Amino acid sequence: MTTKTTEAAVATTTEIVMPREGGPGVLEAHRRDLPGPGPGEAVVRVEATGVSFAEVQMLKGRYFMQPKFPFVPGYDLVGEVESVGEGVDGGLVGRRVAALTQTGSWAERVALPAKDLAPVPDGLDPAEAVAAVTNGVTAWQMIHRAARVRPGQTVLVHGASGGVGTLLVQLARLAGAEVIGTASASKHEHVRALGAVPVDYRNDDVPARVREISPEGVDAVFDHVGGPGLVDSYRMLRKGGTLVSYGSASTLGDAGHRLKPYLPIVGRVLLWGAVPNGKRATFYYVQRWPKFFQEDLSTVLSLLAKGEIEAHATTRMPLERASEALELLASGGASGKVVLVPEPGTRPDAR
Repeated sequence: MTTKTTEAAVATTTEIVMPREGGPGVLEAHRRDLPGPGPGEAVVRVEATGVSFAEVQMLKGRYFMQPKFPFVPGYDLVGEVESVGEGVDGGLVGRRVAALTQTGSWAERVALPAKDLAPVPDGLDPAEAVAAVTNGVTAWQMIHRAARVRPGQTVLVHGASGGVGTLLVQLARLAGAEVIGTASASKHEHVRALGAVPVDYRNDDVPARVREISPEGVDAVFDHVGGPGLVDSYRMLRKGGTLVSYGSASTLGDAGHRLKPYLPIVGRVLLWGAVPNGKRATFYYVQRWPKFFQEDLSTVLSLLAKGEIEAHATTRMPLERASEALELLASGGASGKVVLVPEPGTRPDAR
């Protein structure tokens, strides 16, 4: 059954805008009318939207796929469908859905292509669910499609207490692997609780400590840091192991063109791929396998609904406190996922 929108019912929405490069304090809250959905679209009332390191990079103008200022950030969302446009099944109205948006979801309402929406299992908390959208698919695909982790293997997860890291640890453990996880000392208890052996990346000699734990090296390393440490990540692999590079967090403060920090990473990964030593190195980004995204997201949300993994949406803040949320993430003070929760009836100062 399809429904046709004959009148463009106008709703209002508050959006958080990144107007220019700067610090979190430059964010602005704008209020505007949101027309009814166009053909093939659905208007979603946002219940939770994630804060990720991608937004930290975007604010500095350093993201790999940098949007043009000004723009509304927000990589993913979970919400309820309020209305649908022509050609969209009317049964979607009232359903809870998830979407990967890359930008645009730091808002109360968003109009999105209905084909990009994935169903969210009943009973899931919206903040927990959104913590498993970008982060969950990223972790699932790196474990199962990029590194092909198998039972009995040992893997190293950098940033094991972070949004992606916590899910990497859990999914690797679920796949039957032993996990070593780097984190600051204050977060070691959290990493142990996830089932990983913690290593202090600030005070330990990480390669030496990893060799103590796994003398022959590890079967996979998941590295979001980049920079010179990527060489250590590769060297910690055993024969047959895979390095998955999925970021360059260490280069956030670099000067010059935003793509400059990625050039050494690209060069190294290509070189390592050509060396016949039995090791592999590869890149990952969340849309690497677009045809599998909906399938993999559904798998991750199902695991979450069954309690086989936890999303650790440990920090939840109102939408109008987006600048504080971004500052918290950028400072390294957050464990797990930072989530913005639009609150019905609240009206931040708009411009």
